[in-house]
Amino acid sequence: MSSFNSNRLFTEHNAKVVVQDFLSALNAEDFDLARQQLHDDLHFKGVMGERSGADVYIEDMKKMKFKYDVKKVFADGEEVCLWYDINMGPKTIFACGWYKLRDEKIQSFQVIFDPRPIL
Repeated sequence: MSSFNSNRLFTEHNAKVVVQDFLSALNAEDFDLARQQLHDDLHFKGVMGERSGADVYIEDMKKMKFKYDVKKVFADGEEVCLWYDINMGPKTIFACGWYKLRDEKIQSFQVIFDPRPIL
């Protein structure tokens, strides 16, 4: 295997681990550990709005306490895409999250889903 391929596989493995650790920490309501996976200048874009700043995002998650059930993980360099069920309390929504990392921390991510069940 070439050095390029092994470096790419290493990067993709690490990116997947960071995102999975982030979601596991949110599921466990370990918001300090979740915060450690994020760049300070994180940008989040979702169906219902956007957040700028890791601390702002984590404060919202403390209130919402969503739970994530990952169905499939794809990685391409420092980008990770997941299909997951998000338990939002009374409703569980099937969603897709696209996470972009820089220096082994989440720089930005976008989550898309059909919002009709929660409207």
